[in-house]
Amino acid sequence: MLGGVGLGGPRLWIAGGSDRAKYRAVDRWVVDSGGEGWELLTTRFELVVRKVAVGKSRVVVDGPSNLGLRPPEAGTVPGCYKLAGAVRDQGFLSRIGAEDAGCVTPPRYDRGDWKPGDGVFNAEAMASYSGKLADRVGKLVDDGKFVVLLGGECSNLLGPTLALKRRGRYGVAYLDGHSDFRTVDNDAHVGAAGGEALALVTGRGQADLTDLEDLSPYVRDEDAVMLGYREDEAYLESLREAGIPDWSALAIIDDPAGAADGVLRHLERDDLDGFWVHLDVDILDAEVMPAVDSPDPGGLQHEHLRQLLKPILASPKCVGFDIGIFDPDLDPDGRYAAELTDTLVAVLTD
Repeated sequence: MLGGVGLGGPRLWIAGGSDRAKYRAVDRWVVDSGGEGWELLTTRFELVVRKVAVGKSRVVVDGPSNLGLRPPEAGTVPGCYKLAGAVRDQGFLSRIGAEDAGCVTPPRYDRGDWKPGDGVFNAEAMASYSGKLADRVGKLVDDGKFVVLLGGECSNLLGPTLALKRRGRYGVAYLDGHSDFRTVDNDAHVGAAGGEALALVTGRGQADLTDLEDLSPYVRDEDAVMLGYREDEAYLESLREAGIPDWSALAIIDDPAGAADGVLRHLERDDLDGFWVHLDVDILDAEVMPAVDSPDPGGLQHEHLRQLLKPILASPKCVGFDIGIFDPDLDPDGRYAAELTDTLVAVLTD
């Protein structure tokens, strides 16, 4: 509902509820220490001020699972399980003023004698781990914390979305250089859950991952958005058939603020209890982030990612954020860890 008084030109309004979708946020500031502040919104003709919740304390938890990726070569395991350590080594917790919620230790990576056609490898271990991750994340959300989950890889999203489905109806903003919407219906076979994570959390795939605790889907199609895919995305048709709004990397590069505004219009709806943000760092261009399992050209620069993420994470309806896929084994001098951490700090702080 909007209310206000005419000012003889542009009008000053107090905005609330779904009216937020009509405007673009241009500033946000705290007016007291009690967890409330004001958000400045604008259109061409109106200035809108609305009270928002701010100041939720941040907490960092490690989820160093590599269960959903293929091994980079025979006899090795994916190195993304080192992401959390590499980011912590850059002083991440102190720089964002976060509490330390420890680590949810994953099971051993072991594909055994898996072969194509056997479904998702490491599925049993992944299902068990997702439940443990959901327990930890859910408790932190219940305590009123903003959760930053350091992965890991994209199947980590099963844990937070399961935790949130236990509590209500939540959306997800899926930021990734690929749609991760592979299923047996649009490809020859599945296997690496990291390439199927958005499909899995929206209920597509084998029940031992998609229907934990009989809660499938963890996220409804209409409550998801996908951002960052390249122009040759293989599963775009399937994504659009599902009705999931999408922004390509090129669209984001052209207007990061506009993409963020579109995400917020979709996920700040009154019928959602909140939303979670997933970031696969291969949304970045291979030139600035080659330390991933599938680096591709045509992606975002760090500045584009900052402009996109900052307003989304600042939303009072955003309850948490997970980061995955960065592989320190591919970053011997630590350069890319430092640049990634700088971006994460920038989007999580004022």
